[in-house]
Amino acid sequence: MREVEKLSLQIRKESRPVSLREYPFSSSLRLLVLAPHPDDFDAIAVTLKFFQENGNPIGLVVLTGASSGVEDAFLSHPTKERKEQIRESEQKDALNFFGLPLSNVTFLRLPEDRHGDLNLNDETRLIVGQLFQDFSPDLIFLPYGEDTNVGHQRAFSLARELAATTSKAVLAFYNQDPKTTEIRLDAFMEFDERASSWKREMLRFHQSQQTRNLRTRGHGFDERILNTNRETARQIGIEGKYAEGFQLELFNQGR
Repeated sequence: MREVEKLSLQIRKESRPVSLREYPFSSSLRLLVLAPHPDDFDAIAVTLKFFQENGNPIGLVVLTGASSGVEDAFLSHPTKERKEQIRESEQKDALNFFGLPLSNVTFLRLPEDRHGDLNLNDETRLIVGQLFQDFSPDLIFLPYGEDTNVGHQRAFSLARELAATTSKAVLAFYNQDPKTTEIRLDAFMEFDERASSWKREMLRFHQSQQTRNLRTRGHGFDERILNTNRETARQIGIEGKYAEGFQLELFNQGR
């Protein structure tokens, strides 16, 4: 039985959500983050920093430019291209803060529908499928599909299609997001106030999202994500802390 299969079995046999800090992950496991938008990497930054410090190779694919997330008032002469450039620049600044080399990152700007959501067509499947095959991940990370965000839903469907067609076992970690409507918490990464301050600083590099959330919700993008992490910690019973929560799915068991 291969490592990802053993890992999945160990975690899933528990009757409660388990801390990822309890498991001795091999540094040879390759992690691929499939981010529907710039900033989805940051939502699970504590977990990804844990794996980076463990020595695991991490690749990031940002699927769309997500220009619809930038309000016209945020910039002069707003155009789709300039908004995409802003989102990518914000993500690059955040990744520099995190310490992920930009050589590990691919910004695709895949086709979007008229609502600004990922267009899940044959072209998208071909492009992302080739990157998936080239990177050959053991673990994949992305938002869970039970979510009001259409981009998250379609990225989830795409990831499951690709993972099911690989020649080796792949373990998917689907993270809880502020827009997640339902999730089974199999595993989590807990963190404290010191780590939350670090994560808050990283999230604030997404100034277009910080500004939009302050105007529309009365609190920043940083607080929106950390509120979800507080709620996840409450759900699993670690009061006074934060946690990034995940539902797991194993593909190609025994292949």
